[in-house]
Formats: sequence, C-alpha cells, structure tokens
Amino acid sequence: MAHYLEILAILTSAVLIVWLFRRIHLPAILAYLVAGMLVGEHGLALTHESVDYEHFAELGIVFLLFTLGLEFSLPKLMAMRHLVVAIGSLQVGISLLVFMLLAMFLGQGFASALVIGGVLALSSTAIVIRQLSESGAMKRKSGQIAVAVLLFQDVAVVPLLIIIPMFAEQTDSSMLLALIYALVKGVFVVGILLSAGKWLLPRLFNLVAQVRTDELFVLTTLLVTLVAAALTQWFGLSMALGAFLAGMMLGESQYKHQLEADIRPYRDILLGLFFVTVGMKLDVVILVSSPLTVLTLLVGFLLIKIVIIKYLVVRAGEQPKDAWASAIMLAQMGEFGFVLIALATQVNVLPLEEASLLLGAGVLSMAITPFMVEHARQWGVWLSNEPEKDTHDLADLPSQTEMQDHVIICGFGRIGQTVSRFLKQESIPFVAIDIDPLRTTKAREAGEHVLFGSSRKTELLEAAQLYKAKLVVIAFGEDSQSIEVIQKVRSLAPDVPILVRTRNDDNLDKLQEVGANQVVPESLEGSLMLVSQVLSLTGVPFSRIVKRVQKERKNHYSHLHGFFQGEHTDMSPEAMDRIEFAHAVLLTDDSYAVGRSIEALNLTSRRVKVVSLKRHEIESEEPEPTTVLQAQDTLVIRGKPRRIERVERYIQEGG
Repeated sequence: MAHYLEILAILTSAVLIVWLFRRIHLPAILAYLVAGMLVGEHGLALTHESVDYEHFAELGIVFLLFTLGLEFSLPKLMAMRHLVVAIGSLQVGISLLVFMLLAMFLGQGFASALVIGGVLALSSTAIVIRQLSESGAMKRKSGQIAVAVLLFQDVAVVPLLIIIPMFAEQTDSSMLLALIYALVKGVFVVGILLSAGKWLLPRLFNLVAQVRTDELFVLTTLLVTLVAAALTQWFGLSMALGAFLAGMMLGESQYKHQLEADIRPYRDILLGLFFVTVGMKLDVVILVSSPLTVLTLLVGFLLIKIVIIKYLVVRAGEQPKDAWASAIMLAQMGEFGFVLIALATQVNVLPLEEASLLLGAGVLSMAITPFMVEHARQWGVWLSNEPEKDTHDLADLPSQTEMQDHVIICGFGRIGQTVSRFLKQESIPFVAIDIDPLRTTKAREAGEHVLFGSSRKTELLEAAQLYKAKLVVIAFGEDSQSIEVIQKVRSLAPDVPILVRTRNDDNLDKLQEVGANQVVPESLEGSLMLVSQVLSLTGVPFSRIVKRVQKERKNHYSHLHGFFQGEHTDMSPEAMDRIEFAHAVLLTDDSYAVGRSIEALNLTSRRVKVVSLKRHEIESEEPEPTTVLQAQDTLVIRGKPRRIERVERYIQEGG
C-alpha cells in the first residue's frame, strides 16, 4: 500500500507540474526534475526508497539511447564531417579537459572531476533542436553548426556511460587495464550486435510486419531493445550502449519511423520517471544555503562554453556572428548531463553535495535556454559587430524600372517553385525570397530571381520592390511565420493583396484578421479538388461543379469544417479548441426538442449549426428554421466538441 501511495504521489505531482510548465512554455524535463524535488526526501518526503524506481527509470535511458541510435545516420555524419570533426569533437574534448582541470584545482578527485567535465561539456539536444525547428533557424549556418556539435555530443555520451561505472570498481593503477579490457569487450559486443543487425533483425521484422499486428510489432521492438541492452550489461558494459547499437542497426531499415513511433510512449514515460528520480536527489537545502555558489557555477560554465565554442567555430572558418550565435545556443547543460550525474552518484563517484550544485545550475541553464536560442542570432550580430546581411548580390534581379506589377513569393520550396513555373508560363514577373542557402544558390544558378534571407525583414521586402508588387504569395505553410510576414507586409504596403498558403483551416480567421486577403488551406482545397473530380466523373455538369466549389470558398469552407471523429482523430486540448465535429442526435419520444421548431431551439446562440435533418430515410440539407421536430428524427449538428456536448444535452433534456 505504501508503494502504491508513493507512485500516486509521483504521478500526481508530475501531471500537475508538467501541465503548469508547458502552459508557461518551459521544457517538460524541468517539470519532472521539480516534481522529483517536491516528492523526494529533500522535499515533502513522500517517497523514500528511490532505488526501487531507478530500476524502471533506467529503462527510460535505454529507450532514449535506442531512439538516438535510430536517428544516428552514418551518411548524415559523413555529410557534416567537417563541422562534426572540426568543431564537435574538439568542443567536447577541450570543454571536458578545461572543466576537469578546474574541478581538480578546486579540490575534486580525478574520477569526480572527469564526471563534472563530462557533464558540463554536453548540451541539451532535446531543447535546442526543438527551439531551432520551431523558429525555423535550423537552416541557418549557426543552426547547422549547433546540430553538428550536438550530433558529436550524443555519440560522446556512450563512452562516458561505459567509463564512469569503472571508477567505482577499479583503483587508479588498474584503470588503464580496465579500459583496455572494456574496449576489447566492447569491440566483441559491437561485432555480435552488428552481425545480428545485418543478418537477423531485418528477417525478424519482415516476418513480424507480414502478420500486420501492431501489438506484435511493438512487443518485438521492446524485446530487441531490451535484449541488446541485457547483452551489453552481461558483458559488464552499459545497458544504454546496447540500446544505442540496436537503434543504430535498425536506423537504416524501412521500419525506422514505425519503430520510433512505437517506442516513443514508453521512452517518454520512463524518461520522465528517470528525471523524477534525478530530482529526488536534488537537495534544495544546499541550493538555498548556497545560491551564490550555484549562480557562480551557472555563469562560469556558460561563459567558458561560449568562449570555447566561439573560438572553435571561427577557427573552422565560419563567420564570427554564426560562431557567437551557435555558442550561445549550446551553452547550457544537457539532459545527458543529468544521466551522467545520476550514474555517478549511483556508483558513489560523485558526492551528493556536488551533484546537487550541478543539478541546480543545470536546471537553471535549461530554463533560460529557449530565451537564449531565440535571441542567439541577434546577440551574435551585436557581439561580432557585423551588419546582418540577409540578401545575396542583387545584380541578377530585374532593375527597379523593370520591377512593376510583379509577384513576390515568400518561400521557394516545392509549392513556391510550382507557383513560379505557372507565372513564367503566363509571362508574369516574380521575385522569390527563401532562407535556405543551398536552395537559393541552386535556383539563382538556374537563372531564377531569388533573394536569400527572411521574408520578415524590411530590407528583403524593399529589395523585392514590395511597393510596386501586384501580389504577395506566402507559401510557407507555417502559420506563425506567415502571420509575422503578413504584419510586416501590411506595415510597409497596406494595399498590396496577400495570398497565404496554410496546411489546414485552424488559423484561417486569424490569418485574415492580420491582413491576408485570401487564405488557401491545403487539406480543404484538396478535398474540393477530389469532390470536383468525383462529381465530374459521375456526370455532374462542369458549370454546376464550379458553382458549388466557389460557394464553398465564399463561405470559408463551412461545409468542410464539421466531420465525424474516428479512433485516430487528434483529441488533444489544442485540437479541441480549434476543430469542429459533426454529430448526429436521435430524438426520442421524451426528447425536449420534439414538437418544437429548429428556430425555437435557437441553436445559433449556442454557436452550433444544424447541418441536416433525416426523417423517414429522407435527408434534408440545411432544413428550414420553421421545421417542427418529431420523434425518431435524426438531427445532424456541427460545432466544437464541448458545445456539441452541451447542445445535445439541451436537445434531449431542455434547460
């Protein structure tokens, strides 16, 4: 019963704190750490035997390394080898050495100093990659540098996970022999796993896939991961190493994405439990009694990492502004740092007091990471004292006198290029703006009129002669970026028409509110095109098809909004706030609505629309408001899920 109450306390605190942290846009990792601090022996002491949970929590690391192995691609590593080798390897090596020497200078032993150096040398892959993806900075040079460094850091974790447990078992004199022995065992285990991955696993997953049973595929994935982890543990190596190798073996297979999708729920839950157990070890008393020490440690390792990374990036031949930006992005401590701290304290290599100080500084560094990544480029430009040039040489563009009544295409991906081809066929001039340097270079080499940079920049829009443009087409498909571009265009040229591409109609109203003249939702337009083909092939006159399609567009796709949900419909809180469902309500003899007209129910005031009425197997679309409802009528209504629930209750019970 005591264990049940402890688990209940952990889950309750985790749910509440993760919800709170996500509401204020902080990483879930920090929430789990805080939850652990709250329920642990140094907090409310709601849990006592954390070792029991650590056995399960360790599986979170196993699954994390498995998914890391899936993402680890030798071709990708080779493609980025210049940045990975010239910057990534040196960053880990130099940072680890500097922090290790500083720790030894401050009185730490060799083993604990090595752990501290390894912990501080690593950065947060999860937070940085997510922030780069959301901000669109992944395609910038600074983003590519950050990804290359993170790639090497993730690989560097594996030998650290092998070495740290050896400090607990070996004296300094036998350490070298132990490392050589571990290397021999490692080569043997890697050989076994790689052989199994080449000859056995593809056949195994082919057989499983032929059965077409999701449960069996998930079970097989879990089995392969745990068998690989158990094999390396049996040879005295880290379980995480085996999981990483298993993931790497399957990373090139056709099942890669399915494997990742299957393992993710287990990974996220168990990894959350792992960070809770790490938080349990965090002694708040030490942090509160030594705030100056924690802040000094935080500022110190942030500055040292920034200086080291900036120097290495410049030395590799990159621009200073990119060097500063990437250094600022990678200054924090990473999630694997917490993994190393937990492992080191578990084998008594790192004292608990030092572990708590590292955890405290690490938590703070990760909390400020989203802010640092967001402003990294701006600070990099300022620190390098360089003007930010977002445009390439404009010599290939038409002169200002020629640029008249042209179209500006923001985003020159597949959609933007398709638009440009049709414009060329009609001899309509255009200028495109794109932030991908490779795509821009290739397009300009082919004679296309493309500017490199962000469409949100005033200089780019002015260079594209926005004031003389006939139309602006925003082809990103990312609504947050599109909104910023619309606002910038409207501030410079209030009267220029703006056409926006969006993936669906979630933000249709918002895009129009900020100034878009026309919004084209891909999913709904695809539905209309399919409907047009269906009607055409079934003999409906073309003029009637065009009329129906135009009516849908004019009514903002109103008939395409409500749909019947299924098992795989996204029912997340964010989705529930934006989607509309269609729902059928069968009226019985006792229903409140029977004998009343649709108009009398006044459902529009409850923000629900009547789609159709089915009576005696005859369906009427948009029935007359004066229609009196009868028992056994089926009323199809459309609206947001919560409103649908309330209206159904009202139709049946009144009130």
